[in-house]
Amino acid sequence: MINSRSLDDLIPPAKVRVQAFLEAAKKQGIDLLVTSTYRDNASQDALYAQGRTTPGKKVTNAKAGQSWHNYKCAVDVVPIVAGKPRWDVKDEVWQQVGALGKAAGLEWAGDWKKFKEYPHFQYTGGLTLAQLQSGAKIG
Repeated sequence: MINSRSLDDLIPPAKVRVQAFLEAAKKQGIDLLVTSTYRDNASQDALYAQGRTTPGKKVTNAKAGQSWHNYKCAVDVVPIVAGKPRWDVKDEVWQQVGALGKAAGLEWAGDWKKFKEYPHFQYTGGLTLAQLQSGAKIG
């Protein structure tokens, strides 16, 4: 199973935007820890099982092949505050993080209507997930 945290595993247009996002956060004094970039199908299925058939809280609604992580277009981050990850999405830092990601050209899952995923950002290049699943490439 592969669950990478390396920006080098992202496609170039996503990598450039994620780098700009991380740099903008740093300039604002926000330290972000990358927790996931590329995930293979086995890792995605393991995350999907969490809170369903394995212990833990549900963290995704995406099965293998249904996540932008599977196509090397997504990143998950968490802000580090006083040396510790700040997972509480009610903390105001998350709104700052979301705004910085969007300003860098990423879609923020904190804006989603259903199942908000505050740590998740993705670059779609104007494509849908269905188009990626059909073999389309982000240029």
